[in-house]
Amino acid sequence: MPTSAPEPPLDALMTFLSVARLGRYTAAAEVLGVNHSTVSRRIAALESAMGGRVLVRTTGGWEVTSLGRRAVAIAERIEASVRELVQGEDTDAVHGMVRVSAPDAFTSVFLAPAMTALRREHPQLAVELLSATQRVRQNRSGVDLEIVVGRPQVLRAYATQICSYALRLYATPEHLASEGVPATVAELSGHPLVYYVESSLQVDELDRALQELPASPPSVRSTSVFAHVEATAAGAGIGILPDFLGDADPRLVRVLDGAWAHPLAYWAVARDEGPRNPAVAATLQAITEHIAAAQNDSEGAR
Repeated sequence: MPTSAPEPPLDALMTFLSVARLGRYTAAAEVLGVNHSTVSRRIAALESAMGGRVLVRTTGGWEVTSLGRRAVAIAERIEASVRELVQGEDTDAVHGMVRVSAPDAFTSVFLAPAMTALRREHPQLAVELLSATQRVRQNRSGVDLEIVVGRPQVLRAYATQICSYALRLYATPEHLASEGVPATVAELSGHPLVYYVESSLQVDELDRALQELPASPPSVRSTSVFAHVEATAAGAGIGILPDFLGDADPRLVRVLDGAWAHPLAYWAVARDEGPRNPAVAATLQAITEHIAAAQNDSEGAR
């Protein structure tokens, strides 16, 4: 008689779910209270039962395969059912952990206050915010939601634009009084430009902004957008800054206003099943509502 394939053991399936969310065996082991070898053994058991790889190693950690995505969906349904069994049907659907990866500026201005307000409404929700200014990953293991600059090119994922903004030029009045006010984009060649370290830029849209401008004298460059703001405010040169940061800083004024701007947009990306997760859906809604309120306040103040 033919033998049926072994059923995936429940502890292996839930261990896999933890690795899929955190991206690392060691992180999952810490959360689950087991050692690294136990996590490895359980993942191997799951792959044996399912007949294929559910995880693949990348430079950024363990990523979920197509077979693994099916296992994630099933594991999340089991997790929700067990929670309902223990806590009852009236438990808040928005609970557990949600991990969001986003650039520093977005996190500071939009994401942190939005998540603070969300947790007031859903105190059983834990939120982890990861700082990252990078291209979208093809597999989103380790995070539930990614905020990226520019329209993402992704497969098997949910993506939506959540707000637009622009990079503009800013300087202090003192710098302009000392070094002169550029009248054209070409005249920027006489001013140090404060921006990202070119070799560290991983986002094409941010790199294109610099390519639109003339080469500048040696200047202060940083991987941190907040360092750009502070260096510009200290008089290091003309900063290429997000308008929602530059316009809000009373120490700075726009340069070549109306003559140069680089329009951009933030997009939210989740696994294709992500928006069906109540915590992820609530997180995305809280972000978009906070941004809309902030933009309305900004327009009303003008």
